[in-house]
Amino acid sequence: MSSTVTASQAATPVPDRRLTLISLVLALGVFTTLLDTTIVNIALDHLQSVFHASVARTQWVATGYLLAFVSVIPVSGWLSERFGARNAWMCAVGAFLGGSLLCGLAGSLPALIAFRVLQGIGGGMVMPITLSIVTRAAGPDRIRKATAAVALPGLLGPVLGSVLGGAIVQSLSWHWLFLVNVPVCLAALVLGRILLPATPGERGHRLDAPGFLLLTPGVVAVAYGISGISGEDGFAAVTAWLPLLVGAVLLAAFTVHSLRARRPALIDVRMFARRGFGLGSVITFAGGFSTYALSFLLPLYYQQVRGDSVLHTGLLLITQGFGTIFFVVAVRNVAARIDSRFVIAAGVALTMIGTVPFALADARGGTAVLLAAQFAQGLGFAATTFPVMTLALAGLNHAETPRGSAAFSVVQRVGAPFGVAVVAVILQNLLDGATTTTDQLAAFQGTFWWIFGLSTVPLVLAFFVPPESQKATDPAPAETTGRAAQ
Repeated sequence: MSSTVTASQAATPVPDRRLTLISLVLALGVFTTLLDTTIVNIALDHLQSVFHASVARTQWVATGYLLAFVSVIPVSGWLSERFGARNAWMCAVGAFLGGSLLCGLAGSLPALIAFRVLQGIGGGMVMPITLSIVTRAAGPDRIRKATAAVALPGLLGPVLGSVLGGAIVQSLSWHWLFLVNVPVCLAALVLGRILLPATPGERGHRLDAPGFLLLTPGVVAVAYGISGISGEDGFAAVTAWLPLLVGAVLLAAFTVHSLRARRPALIDVRMFARRGFGLGSVITFAGGFSTYALSFLLPLYYQQVRGDSVLHTGLLLITQGFGTIFFVVAVRNVAARIDSRFVIAAGVALTMIGTVPFALADARGGTAVLLAAQFAQGLGFAATTFPVMTLALAGLNHAETPRGSAAFSVVQRVGAPFGVAVVAVILQNLLDGATTTTDQLAAFQGTFWWIFGLSTVPLVLAFFVPPESQKATDPAPAETTGRAAQ
C-alpha cells in the first residue's frame, strides 16, 4: 500500500489473514519491550554487584526506564496521527533497538542508566501505537480477536522474563540482558515494513503544547512518586507524597484544559465518561492491586520464604503462562460467545481462588497445589485482560483511536506500578520486626489476603459492564466525535 493512501482507505478493516499477520508483527514489538522490564528487574541485585554501586543508584536502571516509558505515552497518539501509525511504530521499535544495543555495550552504570532512558522512550510508544494500529485494522467486529494477539505478550512477558533473566544471569554475561532484544527488534522492523498498513501522516494535527506541558510532567511525577512508595517510609516519604501531589495537580489542570480546549487535546478526557471506556480503564487500574501485585509478590515468596534460586523461581512461575496460553487456545472462542460481564467476573474470581493457596501455604511442601493455583491465576488474568481491553477500545471511532489508545495505555502503565507499590508497602509493614521464617511466612500470608480482598473491587465492577447489545449501540457523543475528527 502506498503512502498516498487516503484516510478513508486507512479506516477500512483488512482481510482476516492480513489481520493475523499484522497482529503477530505487532506482538513482536510488544513482547520485547515488556519482556525487557522483567528481565532487568530480576537482575538488579546482580548489576549492583557488577558495578559496585548502592541499591539506590542501581535502582535507577529500572526507574529511569519507567519514567521515560510513561513520559512518551501521552504524546504517542499525536505522533501516530502526525507521521502515520506505521512510521511512528517503526521509529519506536528502532529507538528501543538502539537503546538495547547501547545498554548491552555500556561500560558504566551512568551510561547504562542513560541508555535505559532511550530504551524507555521507544518502549513507551510501542504499546499505544500498537493498539491504535490493530484497532483500526480489525474494526469493531474483530477487535476481540485482534487484541488477544497483542495482549498475550503482556501477560506472558513477566513470567518468561523471570526464566530468561535468571538463565542469563547464571549462564551468560549481564550484557545479554539487553542484547537479547536485538534480533527480535530487527525481525519486527523488517516484517513491519512489509506487513503493517501504511497510513499517511496528517500535517493538520498540531501538537497540543499546553496539554503536553501539563500531562507529560504530571504522569512522570506520579510514576516517580509511585516508585518512592515502596521505600522504608512508604507514603510518608517526601520522595513519594510530594511528586504524587504535584502530579495530581498537573493532571487536574490537564483535565480542565482538555475539557476547554478548542483544538483536540493530547487526550480527550471525555472518553472516560463513556461507560465502556471508563469502566475498562477503572478495572484495568484496579488490576494493579491484584494481577500485577501477584506478579511482584510470587517471586519474593519463592525466594525469601522457600529459599528458591532466581532460575528455579522463574521455572515455577511458568505455570501462570500455561494458564494464559490455555485461555487463548482452548477457552477464548467459547468466552467470546458469553456476555463479557460474566467472563470478566469469572476471570477475577479465578485469580482470587488462585491466591488462597498462597495465603494458606507453609514454607515447605504443597508445591503441586501452588502450581495449580498459579495456573488458575494465569487463566484468570487472561479472562479479565482480553475482554476489558476490548471493552475499552471497541467504542472508539477511527479518529479517536490513536489518542484513546494512548489514554488507555497511561492507565495501564500508572495503575500497575501503583498497585504493586501499595502491596509492597503492606508487605513491608507486615515484615517489620519479622526475625524468623515463621514471621516472614505470616507476613506474606497476610499480604496475599490483602490481594484477595482488593480483588473484590474489579469483581464488583465487572457486573457494571454494559451488556453486549448495549455496547454495540453505545455511540460516541457527537461533540466528542466531532472534536476528535477536526
